[in-house]
Amino acid sequence: MRRAYLLASVACSVVFWPCAGLAQVRWPSLALTPLVSGINQPTSVTNAGDGSGRLFILEQAGTIRIFRDGAVLDTPFLDIRSRVLSGEERGLLGLAFPPGFSERKHFYAYYTDLSGRLVLARYSLTSDPNVADPATETILMTIDHADFENHNGGQLVFGPNDGYLHLGTGDGGGAGDPGGNAQNPNSLLGKLLRIDVESGVSPYAIPPDNPFVGVDGYRPEIWGIGLRNPWRFSFDPQNGDLYIGDVGQDLYEEVDYQPASSRGGANYGWNTMEGFHCFQPPEGCSQDGLTLPVIEYDHSQGDCAIIGGYVYRGTANPGMQGIYFYGDFCSGRVWGLINDGTSWQTSVLLNTGLNITTFGQDENGSHLVADHGGGIYLISQIQ
Repeated sequence: MRRAYLLASVACSVVFWPCAGLAQVRWPSLALTPLVSGINQPTSVTNAGDGSGRLFILEQAGTIRIFRDGAVLDTPFLDIRSRVLSGEERGLLGLAFPPGFSERKHFYAYYTDLSGRLVLARYSLTSDPNVADPATETILMTIDHADFENHNGGQLVFGPNDGYLHLGTGDGGGAGDPGGNAQNPNSLLGKLLRIDVESGVSPYAIPPDNPFVGVDGYRPEIWGIGLRNPWRFSFDPQNGDLYIGDVGQDLYEEVDYQPASSRGGANYGWNTMEGFHCFQPPEGCSQDGLTLPVIEYDHSQGDCAIIGGYVYRGTANPGMQGIYFYGDFCSGRVWGLINDGTSWQTSVLLNTGLNITTFGQDENGSHLVADHGGGIYLISQIQ
């Protein structure tokens, strides 16, 4: 039986119209439909962009499962549980397929190894396109992590406009960034990194237009600094704009935004800022040179950790068109965010009751949301 979670107070489509001199957003009414069950602590859901219609679902302990034609395949696509340290925020965290995956037949994964280090690795397929070979692992990057299990980041995304791999790293964990990593330009922690993994250079090449190439004291892999835990970020597939859901400390969660025209180098403020508010020092901090978020929300309604999502560019749900969706792990609430041409507007669109761990997209641009308890749900507009 179809099961839906609704928030009845929202409207039915996205349009703008003048009202008392202000642009207004008409938000869509949404429903969740169960799609996949029985997954063990899903951390990411994505597709390969190869026309196969497959969904690839990461399980935190170290396996990737394939959902195809209405069922989860018995044999995992990849099983690296013996290499993964899993628990709390550690585990198998990210997956990305390069452009032209059908011909390249390799992909990239991000996990915490048995020492707690952050690992970026490449794997190749076997003769069976539904099974990868763990023995082909090539480790491209390892990042030492502080003695904390949290703030590992984990997102891997190939930029739609440049073809480079972007990966987000947490600040090393602990309250308040005790290692001072997020603002340290010589550390890869608390950053958005941008590297060329498809050039043939081992282990990877640095894009020549990265903002800190040749700058003393800066790691050239860095694209953006001052992040706490950018657990999930995404690019708008239509224009290349970047949205980052950066998990906050005790008070505020935030969405950071970078237009496609940016040349990188933004400082998103942590640990000087938490959202729009001074964190260190709590009074009178300097915001010079910082890129503040476009929106924040606090923890007063039971929220605790932002889960960044995607801008909807599918065709099945016209009322969702152009909206960026994001959620919260603790409350299970889902918001919509859009720029009306003059300002950013956001609204709660759905109360799911889920422990949301990630959003995802299929090849048709449909939006999915995962529950830590094991379910994957389709998000759709109520027609």
